Formats: sequence, structure tokens, C-alpha cells
Amino acid sequence: MEDKELLALFNNEASRNRAFSLLLGKYQKRIYWHIRKMVIDHDDADDITQNCFINVWHNLENFRHDAQLFTWIYKIATNECLSFLNKKRKRFFISFHNVENELEEKLDTSTLISGDEIQIKLQKALLKLPEKQRLVFNMKYFDELKYEEMSDILGTSVGALKASYHLAVKKVEEYLKLN
Repeated sequence: MEDKELLALFNNEASRNRAFSLLLGKYQKRIYWHIRKMVIDHDDADDITQNCFINVWHNLENFRHDAQLFTWIYKIATNECLSFLNKKRKRFFISFHNVENELEEKLDTSTLISGDEIQIKLQKALLKLPEKQRLVFNMKYFDELKYEEMSDILGTSVGALKASYHLAVKKVEEYLKLN
């Protein structure tokens, strides 16, 4: 179902719940995996995904159509994700490197994380990146978003995103060579 149809259904009180169920079916999995790549832990990703869609539910009536619906939802998910990571650091008074170590430990010990050795190495390499570079890398490499979409989501220029992605790729390559 097209987004316009979903939004029309949502704006009708009688079909609002059905529309939201269809929206969840269409976007929830992609949003979950976007979040999961940032926070690693399944339970955290599940909670953040739920918070994201609660925000979508509360704000969908005000959606202005100046972006695509997926881009708007993706932006909400990204903000929820970054907010979660910042709160985690502040709550436990831990530095970026300690959060990185905690996430890396989850990669090593979680039974919910599957993948071969190369995939795990790539995830560990990504954890070495600053959050914003990791986010840009994930958006471009895994989610295959165009720079223009990323610019809409992050409010950053295309040039800055290209530079950030290039730096992230170089750092990942370097990490993979050394490990």
C-alpha cells in the first residue's frame, strides 16, 4: 500500500488502527534493524523501536508531507537511538569508549547475534567509529540510503555526509587490516 493511502486511512478515525498496523508491517522491521545496528542489543533495539512508533502514532496527524514517510520515521528512529546512547552515557557516567566496550562485549556474548567471523569483525570495527560516523556508514552501506535522504534525516549537507562516510570507510578498512 502506498504511503498516501496509509496516511488517508490514518487520518480517518474509523480506520486509524488498521492504518497504523499496516504502517508497522511496512516499516517496523527496517527501523528495528537500523536501530539494532546502532545499539547492538536486541532488548534495547526493541524498546527504542517501540518508542519510535509511539512517537509516530502521536505525531502522524501532524506529518507535513515535506519528506517521504519512511524518511520521517527513520529520522525519529535515529533521534531516539542517539538520545538512548546519550542517556546511557550520562546515566552511568561512562565515556564513549566504555559504551563502545560494552556494546562490543554484547557482540561477543549475545546468543541473539548471528553472523560469521567477518560480520562480527565488521560490527566491532563499526563500534570504533564515532556515533555520527557509524550512523552515516550504516545508513549508506547497510540501508543503501542516498546522500540526499541522509541529508534530510540528519540535517547535514551532502558534502559533509560524503566526507563522513569516506572517513568511516577508511577507519573500518584500517581496523579490518589490523585485526
